[in-house]
This record gives sequence, structure tokens and C-alpha cells, in this order.
Amino acid sequence: MGASTASKNHHSQTGGISIDVVPQSGSKCFDDDGRLKRTGTIWTASAHIITAVIGSGVLSLAWAIAQLGWIAGPVMMFLFSFVIYYTSALLTECYRSGDPHTGKRNYTYVDAVRSNLGGFKVKLCGLIQYINIFGVAIGYTIAASISMMAIKRSNCFHESGGKNPCKISSNPYMIMFGVAEIIFSQIPDFDQIWWLSIVAAVMSFTYSSIGLALGIVKVAENGKFKGSLTGISIGTVTQTQKIWRSFQALGDIAFAYSYSIILIEIQDTLKSPPAESKTMKKATLVSVIVTTIFYMLCGCMGYAAFGDLSPGNLLTGFGFYNPYWLLDIANAAIVIHLVGAYQVYCQPLYAFIEKWAVEKWPKSEFITKDYKIPIPGFRPYNLNLFRLVWRSIFVVITTIISMLLPFFNDVVGILGAFGFWPLTVYFPVEMYIAQKKIPKWSTRWICLQTLSMACLVISVAAAAGSIAGVVLDLKVYKPFKTSY
Repeated sequence: MGASTASKNHHSQTGGISIDVVPQSGSKCFDDDGRLKRTGTIWTASAHIITAVIGSGVLSLAWAIAQLGWIAGPVMMFLFSFVIYYTSALLTECYRSGDPHTGKRNYTYVDAVRSNLGGFKVKLCGLIQYINIFGVAIGYTIAASISMMAIKRSNCFHESGGKNPCKISSNPYMIMFGVAEIIFSQIPDFDQIWWLSIVAAVMSFTYSSIGLALGIVKVAENGKFKGSLTGISIGTVTQTQKIWRSFQALGDIAFAYSYSIILIEIQDTLKSPPAESKTMKKATLVSVIVTTIFYMLCGCMGYAAFGDLSPGNLLTGFGFYNPYWLLDIANAAIVIHLVGAYQVYCQPLYAFIEKWAVEKWPKSEFITKDYKIPIPGFRPYNLNLFRLVWRSIFVVITTIISMLLPFFNDVVGILGAFGFWPLTVYFPVEMYIAQKKIPKWSTRWICLQTLSMACLVISVAAAAGSIAGVVLDLKVYKPFKTSY
């Protein structure tokens, strides 16, 4: 009983209203919070994480390792994977407030921050999360358009026998992607479409494996591993560029690993007993090991194949011309994956704005009224005018920004740096300290804070490197006139 009285006290302090649901522990169909019984296992959770993590980030890894070299590159990847695993393990403890078996559940990342930290930090966390989502939408638009162009170019190259340089503009492809996203964003509850996750997982494994296989073939063809111990040589780039690019590479690696935003939502699908945090720790370990091995292979093989000249985006930097149909399959897989991933990522932002609008103007028919449109053979479609307008505007804005800033590596680096420290390190550490009531200046507290500070320094450096990258790119660039 102690837990429920504690939760009452907790609520009276925060001014929240709590209705204590008496859990029917014998119930077959419901969990202790009255929701349908959760059925997730360590394997479904690992699959979800791997799907979420192995995304377009994998393509910039060969470039990142090329900036750092054969020693620092793999070391940084191991370091990041360790930090991610450790902070995720701290985060799993925050799924339930109080007792790890019976405490109150937090359904989303922001809920966890609210019940463990509260106040201003909740707003801050929400803001960072939504800005990050906005940025990811831009990154995905750029990546998808680059892949569509790569298909067009590789076919054009093939037809002209490599004589035609095939300059094409990226804008029509970004607009095509935008139109597709406007259509898909009208599907309510897109993230609950179960087959989507499977399609995304298959696609991401397809293109990552093709990239890996082509890298291995290329290394075999060269007969040796290219690259050097210290990374790209000064001379190919200047001393300052080398420093900035090394920092930017850290941002790229951080982006490739960031999934803490969705960790708690995935944990919310697990069945208990055993306690969800136990299962989730195992699942994070499995998925971090799988993704690290995979990333190491893709990144290192790409670097071994191209050395200093590793392209920013492995499958489209035209390191490979033949077999051209294989490249086309890989790039098509990227596009299909990104169309789905864009929607899944944007759902929390969509939901947040729509909820806010309903609370602000509850009387407005434009916002609250659903029009039922009959579709033969299917359930009638609920058309909501506000959703139609707001989601379309959101997609249009992200598409326009993508057309203005089409630098894949830099954008990825900025996002990785910006989201990495607050969402992956700072909040999990703070919540864990609050939850476990770790006293200030104790050894444990000092260690956690040191970790947090070190990651902050890395984040700031990576952000600076990526911004420097954008500034350098802007010097030689005219808006809306990109062609590759």
C-alpha cells in the first residue's frame, strides 16, 4: 500500500489529480494500469530499437571514420555505444516512478521527465524533442532526395557509358518526397500500423547490407585496406578543416545512435513480470551490440574501400557505379524506409500540436470537427480540416528548408549533436539521480555528473564542427540551385 499513498502525496504536491486505480492483480486481460495486457518481449523490443536506430545515419559512418582514422574512429564508436547503453539502462529505471514493479507508469519520455523532475525542465525537454523531430524531418527529406537522384544518375551514367556527368537538380525530388509525405501524414495513428515497422526493418537491413557487401567487394578488388591510422591527411584538407571535420564526425556518430527519445515508448509495450526495466536492459544490450557490430562493419568497410575519399553518403557518393541495378535497389530501399520513418518520427509532434489546438480553441469547428468520407471497401475516412492544413504546412516548411540547406552530413551532424547530450545523457542522468535519491557530492553523483559533462563537451564540439561545415558549404552555394 505504501506505493499508492506515496503517489497520492506526490500528486498533492505537484497539483496533479490522481485517481488511484486498484489493480486487479488476477485479471487476465488488463495490466495494473487498466490498459490492455502488454505482450512485448525482449525480442520485439530489440526489433523496435534496431528498426529505429539503423536508419540513414549508417550511411554517413564511412565518412565519419575517414575523418578520425583507423584508431580514433572505431574507438569513438565503441565509446558512443557504451555511453548509449549505460544511459539507456539509467532511463529504463525511470519508466516506473517509485517501485520498479508496481510504481506509476510513464508512457512517454516527457511523462518520465514530468514525474521525476517536473517544472521548467519538462517544457525544456519537450522543446528539444520537438525541435529535434523537426530537424530529423529535414534530414530525412534531404537523404531521400539524394537517393532518388542517385537512382536517376546511376541509370543515366549506365546509358551514356560514363561519359555524361549527369548534372541534376535535387529540388524536384525533394518536392516529390514532400508530396508523398503530405498524403501519408493524413493517415491518423500512422505509428500504430504494425507492418510499417517490419517494412522499415527489412528496408534498412537491405540497404545497409548492400553497402556492406559492395564495400567488401571493393576492398577485395583493391587487394588492400585503404585509409590511415590518423584519418584524412592534412594536405587533402587544411589543419583547421581537419579539426572541424573530426568534430563533425562525432556528431554523425551520435546521430547514428540516437534513439533515447523513443526508448520509454518501446518499454511501454513490454509484458511483466519480470519487471519491465530488466527486460528492457537486456533488449538495449542486444540491440546496441547488434547495431554496433553492424555499424563497425559498414563504416569500416566503407573506409577500407575508399580511404580518404570516403563519400558523405555511402550509397550515393558514387563510389560504386556497378552493378548499377544493385545500387538502385539499395537507394529505393532507403527512400521507402525514409517515407515511413518520417511519419513515425513526426507523430509525437503532430499529436502535441493538435492537442494544444483543441485545448486552446475547443469551440472551433475547424479544429474539432471530423468529416466522415466514405471509402468503398474500407472504413469511412475521418477528415479533419485542421489536421489537413497543419500537417501539410509542416511538410511544406520542412521541404523548403531542405531545399535551402541540402548538406546531408552537416545537417546530420548538427542534429546528432543537438539531440545527443540533452536527450541521451542529461535527462536520463538527472532523472536517475532524482529517482534513486543519490546524495549530492557522493562518489556515484560525481561519476554521473562527470559523464554528463564529458558528453556535453563532445556535443558542443560536434555542433560547432557541423555548423562550421555548413558555413564552409554556404560559401560555394546558391540557394535552390543545387545539382550534383
